[in-house]
Amino acid sequence: MSAEPEQKQLLHLVLGGELASLEGITFKDLAKLDIVGVFPNYASAHTAWKAKAQQTVDQAQTRYFIVHLHRLLDPETAKS
Repeated sequence: MSAEPEQKQLLHLVLGGELASLEGITFKDLAKLDIVGVFPNYASAHTAWKAKAQQTVDQAQTRYFIVHLHRLLDPETAKS
């Protein structure tokens, strides 16, 4: 019985909300920030981001972002 190799966990945060202006990334109201979740890899974060972005396509000021938490927690991962 062979075990699958464990993949390195690279945490990603998906969040979004209404922006104060389309020219920046300042949120209009932090109390209304939508924290979608923390994901173990970019692929799953991208899937969640895409779903939220598609739900809000008619709201021009609403944007969702993927934050690479693993780069903040371990800057060495940003080099690979």
